[in-house]
Amino acid sequence: MSAGTTDLQRRRFLRDSARWALATATLAALPVSAMPGPRDDTQIVARVRGGRVRGQREHGVHMFRGLRYGADTAAYRFQPPRRETGWRGIADALEYAASAPQTGADGPGSEDCLFLNVWTPALGDGGKRPILVYLHGGGFNNGSGSDPLYDGSALCRRGDVVVVTVNHRLNTFGYLYLGALGDPRYAASGNVGQLDLVQALQWVREHAAVFGGDAGNITVFGQSGGGAKIATLMAMPAAKGLFQRAWTMSGQQVTAAGPRAAAQRASIAMDAVGARDLQALLRLPAADLLDATRTRDPSRVESSALYFGPVLDEVVLPVHPFWPQAPAQSASIPMVIGNTRDETRAFLGNDPANFTLTWESLPAQLEKQQFVDLLPSVVIAEYRRLYPHYTPSEVFFAATTAGRSWRGAVEELEARARQTSGAAPTWAYQLDWPSPVEEGRLRAFHTLDIPLVFDNAGLPGARTGGGDAAIALAATMSDALIAFARSGDPNHAGLSQWAPYSLPQRQTMLFDRHSRVVDDPRAGERALYAKVPFVQRGTQ
Repeated sequence: MSAGTTDLQRRRFLRDSARWALATATLAALPVSAMPGPRDDTQIVARVRGGRVRGQREHGVHMFRGLRYGADTAAYRFQPPRRETGWRGIADALEYAASAPQTGADGPGSEDCLFLNVWTPALGDGGKRPILVYLHGGGFNNGSGSDPLYDGSALCRRGDVVVVTVNHRLNTFGYLYLGALGDPRYAASGNVGQLDLVQALQWVREHAAVFGGDAGNITVFGQSGGGAKIATLMAMPAAKGLFQRAWTMSGQQVTAAGPRAAAQRASIAMDAVGARDLQALLRLPAADLLDATRTRDPSRVESSALYFGPVLDEVVLPVHPFWPQAPAQSASIPMVIGNTRDETRAFLGNDPANFTLTWESLPAQLEKQQFVDLLPSVVIAEYRRLYPHYTPSEVFFAATTAGRSWRGAVEELEARARQTSGAAPTWAYQLDWPSPVEEGRLRAFHTLDIPLVFDNAGLPGARTGGGDAAIALAATMSDALIAFARSGDPNHAGLSQWAPYSLPQRQTMLFDRHSRVVDDPRAGERALYAKVPFVQRGTQ
């Protein structure tokens, strides 16, 4: 399975179920504490730097969807973002705007995609509320800030905070490295998707008071690819000072693509779409350029599409995000790094054969899917020693989770723990609570923490089952996020004491029916995968 296919399956898994849920969910699924007031649908007007915008008040929350924070990128493809042009009159901000060009559920998208969405309890009241900016997942290839599960209304009501979600350039449009072609206008092309996020954060800071927020208290949080984008921002000089806290969920970026490898992939992409030079690439219709994302990457052992992601270009990104050390420029930023216990059940669980593996069929499947160059026999033997009650399928899902996702979180946590000078604390969590949906076969799957931290677990499409346990855990996790955004510490009255991650204890909060901190909860697995060096997949 290619990385592109995995991203697409993940997005469909999350988005299709969430859309269905919003069409069928009732307010009865919400806890009393989150129950909104009567719907009023009152239209409201705010002034931003481009002009006046019309939003809507729903259940006591002021919502602005599709706010423009940058100009249409079609006219300066592969170049850094530019500010939006002002307008006369009042522009509607009542509907979500276009996502970046992409395949899958969020496609086809548009190059005119620099938009964000805001939920706030009040406008211009001097409230100095914490601002939480969510960066969406989907790797660096797919997704948008308009997924229904990212609705910030519940967080606004629960914590008196401002919530923002963002669209930005992705895949070939945001991360195609053309710096080797020699034209200085495109020196930053491999990271313009990241520069879009920088511009979005600048816009948020500039407009904090308009939306009742505190420009000096901005938290970025994101899941999967969103977490990877945050890790990269932490090493980008242009992003320094734009956020004061960082919370990542199942998303890491330890290393970036090197310029040689990125230039080679750009050349392969150009050949695949028949663009012989830069001018031909600029003339291509967006749909044709998007075709490059389907091209196989010959540099990777697994059958995978071309990798497009951050590039160590010495222009925008001068160092790898978390190698050989955590970024010095972000040492003073408190950080939460989390994962789910059963990540790969979200996408590898789509194949029924993975639930009926035998000890004979397991090695070949593990060889194909663990993405770590360890002998399957060695991995299987160690898992059978550590967890003698595991079935072959349980070994498969545990080992692929450890090899493909969790390992990057460990790398980032340990890099942060080694920082000393001016270092802020880092907290680790693992979501252990198993979702009851689909007869419980998905357990704590990739993306399950999204509806929990957004306090949207009452929606059936959140894949939580919507029961009392899910609602209670959502309260615990969303309160931790709110506490972290407010003070830089996720501890709160409804949670047992959560100690920061340190060496050698490796304290980790296990979120479950009865959440608790455990030292080094997967020590054996950590030691197993430490036998081989870590390189972020796709960045060789």
